Amino acid sequence: MRVAFLGPRGTYSEEAALRHASHASQLVPFGTIAAVIAAVQDGAADQAVVPIENSLEGAVTHTTDLLIHSTDLLIHSMDLRICREIVLPIHHCLLVQTGFALPLVRAVYSHPQALAQCRGYIAEHLPEAEPVASLSTAGAVRDMGSSTRPAAAITSRRAAEIFGAKIFDHNIEDSANNKTRFVVLAPHDAEPTGRDKTSICLDFAEDGPGILHGALGELASRGINMLKIESRPDRRSLGRYIFLIDIEGHREDEVVREALRGLRNRAALFRVLGSYPQPDTRESA
Repeated sequence: MRVAFLGPRGTYSEEAALRHASHASQLVPFGTIAAVIAAVQDGAADQAVVPIENSLEGAVTHTTDLLIHSTDLLIHSMDLRICREIVLPIHHCLLVQTGFALPLVRAVYSHPQALAQCRGYIAEHLPEAEPVASLSTAGAVRDMGSSTRPAAAITSRRAAEIFGAKIFDHNIEDSANNKTRFVVLAPHDAEPTGRDKTSICLDFAEDGPGILHGALGELASRGINMLKIESRPDRRSLGRYIFLIDIEGHREDEVVREALRGLRNRAALFRVLGSYPQPDTRESA
């Protein structure tokens, strides 16, 4: 089993990949989320682990856009499905360049999601520092080391250990309830377990009163619980959106299958992104 993740080593994506497949024969890092997904489509990996949602900052839009527009952005024949999700508690650490006190720091490096999750801490403790985006939280450690300005990095405990860096402060995220949801992409989704969820996306050929309400009625009339709904631009015209919806149940359940058929008949674009087990709450503790 070869599992692709957003590298380098030390990222939270690697932690999620280790939690998903601790006995995988090979965990393979890639530099971008697009490259992680393409690795499975190209046969360089069997599965991909990518972040899709954070409890503080919401959707990881690059991932959702790749799932929605994969046929537009990536020229591959394989249509990947979500087969599992992992919910990972996120606890950020602060590293400071050797020889500099905190008030002297003028740049703080991290992935944009991590910078946003620590916005309050940065404002209070690093008011003179410019937040600078890195490709990953682990890459931020290297960016800090090569910075020409006094610098700090926001990263994971694992990255600090890998790079042999001293941690200046722990748990600097603005909320203790900071969790990231990762999904595992593979050529096939999961078999029904009796405690599943299904992710779909859809849009409509034209706008009009009650179009979305009518579509969601396909779920409500069958007693199917909608777990989440969000929208992303359809990239064709301003003000038009694609809706991403998570529902309870597996696509092979009879009642869910009927609801999906009804949604497909109402939508211009309709895609099942995958059915997979709902996570055990103990996994995210």
